Amino acid sequence: MNTFNEIMEQIEQADTIIIHRHVRPDPDAYGSQLGLKSYLQLKFPNKQIYAVGESESSLDFMGTFDAVDDAVYQNALVIVCDTANAPRIDDQRYNTGKGLIKIDHHPPIDQYGDLNYVNTEASSTSEIIFDIIRHFNNTSVINEETARLLYLGIVGDTGRFLFNNTTPHTMKSAAQLLEYPFEHNAELNKMAEKDPKLMLFQGYVLQHFDMNENGFAKVQITDEVLKEYGLAPNEASQFVNTISDLRGLKIWVFAVDEGSEIRCRIRSKNIVINDVAQAFGGGGHPNASGVSVDSWEEFDRLAEALNQKLID
Repeated sequence: MNTFNEIMEQIEQADTIIIHRHVRPDPDAYGSQLGLKSYLQLKFPNKQIYAVGESESSLDFMGTFDAVDDAVYQNALVIVCDTANAPRIDDQRYNTGKGLIKIDHHPPIDQYGDLNYVNTEASSTSEIIFDIIRHFNNTSVINEETARLLYLGIVGDTGRFLFNNTTPHTMKSAAQLLEYPFEHNAELNKMAEKDPKLMLFQGYVLQHFDMNENGFAKVQITDEVLKEYGLAPNEASQFVNTISDLRGLKIWVFAVDEGSEIRCRIRSKNIVINDVAQAFGGGGHPNASGVSVDSWEEFDRLAEALNQKLID
């Protein structure tokens, strides 16, 4: 595993830095990417630093992204945050730069960088970015904007510190970030806010999950359901944890028809499920993974493989 010192050497040598993250971004993708940009802009005010990718409307309050011409990549260092495998990188120009660094906390199934830093013990990539900041004694360099972004990234990937990836180190990091003067309650409220039509959809999810006696549950959101509630697939995917409080629930899969594919988000309570995700061409964390399938028939096979984890 490459070290923070090696990563910083590459950053120091570059005049232009372009930061990427994964498609279908979540708060940690936004937080690590924009938090890293904020930190580097403060530490290196003479460098040109950009963050690129498609925006996610529910996370617009966290920040915006830059339009970068192809030519800018020629002599740029590219850093990809929070992305396990290359096909999921938002904006495939990531490999046209002069150098490439990967910073991530997912299991390292695809080490696509020239330098790769992966810490699967970290709660989030936002936590790793803050570890980098502390490693170089730069907590006095960053400001409340950097802290806000990294804090929201940590909160997002720990489920507000409810998930089992929350460690004492995570809590210490969050506490230190809270020392900066941003309105964390207001920011958390923005993260939790949902359009009224989404609340109606939440009711649909609560009435249409299918849970068996083994503790396996599935939710299938078809194109017809999306149209009925006027939702985009990314809006529906926000409800993956809607049924997580069900008594007896052990593994669940939340599948959304995205047109060209059916995106399946898999979650569990202390049962390894990323092996099943990998078998179907996906991946992720032991208790939080994802995979795309081509049909509802293939989804049924995925669901059966997940259910089998509770029988074996």
